[in-house]
Amino acid sequence: MIKNVFSNSFFQYQVLGNSLKDYIFALFIFLGILVLFKIIQIILLRYFRRLAEKTRTEIDDAFIEIVQKIRPPFYFLLAVYFALKCLEVNFWLAKIFSAVLGVWIIYQIIVSIQVLINRIVKKRIAKDVGSEAAIELLGKIFKGVLWAIGFLFILSNLGINITSLVAGLGIGGIAVAFALQNILADLFSSFTIFFDKPFEIGDFIVVGDCKGMVERIGIKTTRIRSLQGEELVISNRELTSAKVQNFGKIKERRISMKIGVTYETPGEKLKIIPQIIENIINSVENVRFDRAFFVAFGDFALIYEIVYFVEKPDYLVYLDANQQILLGIKEKFEEEGIEIAYPTQKIYLEKQD
Repeated sequence: MIKNVFSNSFFQYQVLGNSLKDYIFALFIFLGILVLFKIIQIILLRYFRRLAEKTRTEIDDAFIEIVQKIRPPFYFLLAVYFALKCLEVNFWLAKIFSAVLGVWIIYQIIVSIQVLINRIVKKRIAKDVGSEAAIELLGKIFKGVLWAIGFLFILSNLGINITSLVAGLGIGGIAVAFALQNILADLFSSFTIFFDKPFEIGDFIVVGDCKGMVERIGIKTTRIRSLQGEELVISNRELTSAKVQNFGKIKERRISMKIGVTYETPGEKLKIIPQIIENIINSVENVRFDRAFFVAFGDFALIYEIVYFVEKPDYLVYLDANQQILLGIKEKFEEEGIEIAYPTQKIYLEKQD
């Protein structure tokens, strides 16, 4: 029956090279694809939302956002494109629709990748507090490169020769790089600090004559709070090219010191000094004894070398432990009658008759 209806002369009436039957069929194709894609979007959103409730990863959340970013104009253009395939249309009209659809597909791909970049940037900012500026700039650079590539793809899809354009952009980029080389050097140095992590926010560092705690790592400079309280601003280029001592990375402190006792100290006292020092160090919390030996005859003292480790990196813990050890050595030496040496000179006078 349907076949007989469509074979009616009315439906065979030609408009712009197509019968009314062809237009009706194209309309069904258009509406069918439009509804189909909307149903697929709804199903995908429900699936990813259920998956997001069961997992802790952000991948499914990213897919939810990507699917939500697919707007009805995309479905409309796609449906029109397939509907036009069922009709005899003007070459240029088909070309225009193909070009518009190609542009929109590239746009959707760029938007989807941007969603992933935003997720990564937010995650990195949450982990690297203080490096927000470098991370955000890196995200913007990636987005800029992404849009530039997308723009070139669009031009290429429209049939424009982009070879000369790419060459021109390359020459222009080189000229800009030469003009901004100092700024770009600091910029890339900030990326080096971000990726290589020679130091982080809160680390105590020494760079040349400057020392202090890192407070902020910016695009061009890094801010350090010195022991005196003032803020030191050092360019990132200088930090990546200089020797940096990072006390924030130490896990334990190794302390080596020497003490001297007088030459008048009896031999039996000299023998027990290493054991005395070991007992004192072992009695101090968070300290590990390494060695204590009589190592040299000095100009005015008998020299002992002492080495121990403070097992916590905190500077105040080290100062407290060192103070206890020094006070313990002095007290024990006084009990044992051992005299700590200091620079002295003896003058011998020869009496002549």
